[in-house]
Amino acid sequence: MIVTTGSEVKAERLRQMRAADVINYKSEPDWEKRVLELTGRRGVDLVVEVGGAGTLGKSLRAVCLGGHISLVGVLAGTGDVNPLPAIMKNIRIQGIFVGSREMFVSMNRAIELHDIHPVIDRVFSFDETTEAYFYLQSGAHFGKVVIAIPG
Repeated sequence: MIVTTGSEVKAERLRQMRAADVINYKSEPDWEKRVLELTGRRGVDLVVEVGGAGTLGKSLRAVCLGGHISLVGVLAGTGDVNPLPAIMKNIRIQGIFVGSREMFVSMNRAIELHDIHPVIDRVFSFDETTEAYFYLQSGAHFGKVVIAIPG
C-alpha cells in the first residue's frame, strides 16, 4: 500500500501501521511520479481520491491501466478535469457518498463481522463540539475525530 500525507509525523505513524511506502505530497508535490517509480511505471490498482478535481489529474496519472479511482471528497477544490486519461487507460471512477440508513446498517454488520477497528485520533465530549470541529479543520488529526453523544 502506498499512502500520501502532508505531515512527517503522520508519515511515521503510517509506516508503523505497515504502509509499504509513504509519500509526503508537500515535500514531493509531483507524488504521482513517485508512485510510478515505486510500481515500476505500472501505477497502482486503486486510488482513494479525497482531493477531488484539484488532485484528480495526479491520480489519473498514478493509476494503472484498467485501474479504479474511488472519488471520496473534494478537499483540494473543484475545477475542470480532462476525462481523456480515464478513457485511454480504461479507468473506472466511482463516486463514494455517505449512503442510506440501510447501507449504514450493512456497513456496520461488515465491520463487526470482520472485526475492523478504525483509527480514532481523539474523542471529544458533546460539550466540546466546537473544539472538535476546529481540531478537524486544523488537519492535525490522524484517523477519526469522534464526538461522544450522551445517553
